[in-house]
Amino acid sequence: MTKEVKKTGSEMEKLLEDKQYFNLPKVGDLVKGKVLSAHKNEVHLDINGLATGLVRGKECYTESEEYRNLQIGQEIEATVLELENENGELELSFRYAGRQKAWQLIHEHMKDADIVMATITDANKGGMMIRVENTAGFLPVSQLAPEHYPRVPGGDKNRILEILKGYIGQKFSTKVIDADENEDRLIVSEKAAWEETQKDVMSKYSVGSIVEGVVTAVTDFGVFVEFSDKLEGLVHISEIAWQRIDNPHDFVKVGEKVKAEIIAIEKSKIFLSIKKLLSDPWTDVENKYKIGQKVKGQVIKINPFGLFMELDKDIHGLAHISQLSDKPVKDINEVGKIGDNLEMYVISIDPRHHRLGLSLVKPKEKAEKTEKPEKVKKEKEAVVADEKVAEEIEAAKEVAVEAVEDKKSEEQE
Repeated sequence: MTKEVKKTGSEMEKLLEDKQYFNLPKVGDLVKGKVLSAHKNEVHLDINGLATGLVRGKECYTESEEYRNLQIGQEIEATVLELENENGELELSFRYAGRQKAWQLIHEHMKDADIVMATITDANKGGMMIRVENTAGFLPVSQLAPEHYPRVPGGDKNRILEILKGYIGQKFSTKVIDADENEDRLIVSEKAAWEETQKDVMSKYSVGSIVEGVVTAVTDFGVFVEFSDKLEGLVHISEIAWQRIDNPHDFVKVGEKVKAEIIAIEKSKIFLSIKKLLSDPWTDVENKYKIGQKVKGQVIKINPFGLFMELDKDIHGLAHISQLSDKPVKDINEVGKIGDNLEMYVISIDPRHHRLGLSLVKPKEKAEKTEKPEKVKKEKEAVVADEKVAEEIEAAKEVAVEAVEDKKSEEQE
């Protein structure tokens, strides 16, 4: 008899230790229960017939519609706060349960790369506060689709903020790109969702395609053009016209219709060229200008290597510093200033590389012939090298401007 009791007692102890048998929850678990009673500030749940749970006070309130207008017998989920309160009941929370379920769903959206709707609730200069699945998050300016990206001349932060605040209350299609419940961090991207929807549209176009669209923005580094299917491309400042351009605003205006050729496609980025559809004025430059010819030009830019001269609206040339005087030039600004009209001689023409060399000094053919060929060759090579460096510096400045614009968006995040 004693042995039987011990055996029974041992089995009972094992059952008591086996939490799976009773399905006993732990603090933080999400449990299901049936509503026994529901009042404004107090709800009782039956947890699998093993325990009674109580949700009360602030733990009753959640933004989820699921927990409103509860009915007796309805099955609902709650988070365990305490295993036993003063009445021997499980202390539960709808508030935490709603949060847990929302984050679970957010992680699923991120894993499956789903497109989710984000409601804009507020804005700052770096982006917009949003809500997804009743969870607060952030949508950075750099992650906005072209349609909503605020292209503001000069990057005026107050104007950017004004535009962003205009989106409050709207819903944007987005993708979750970063989610961390422990850090309470949720980042979404409208651009990623836009890229997803544009895949089929983008497949219609390829390098070499001709498009017609409307200028949507003009910046220091180029022009944005929107064409069919709400696609948008960038015409870099170097692709607007064949001649040298310092300010794109002098060539195109917002709202103007233009034609362009697609010259590159990188994921969702489309790069266009307006000048490729225009005849290259350098193809017949040798019919307009001859070596040794005296021409008039206007100084349009000054750099340490020389003066950039505009001969006509299409052809620009460079007067290298070595060609500005018979004597060494200490201060190039004493030779000419921007806007000055100067008479010069054409000393070299290179249609292939769009270069034309100028000189204030009349060429001395005989003197050049009497000089050592090696010396003459080295001097010419030095001039060409400086011209190339000058062009590279200008190109680098243009690229730098574009990089600064992208960096501004990243920093605002």
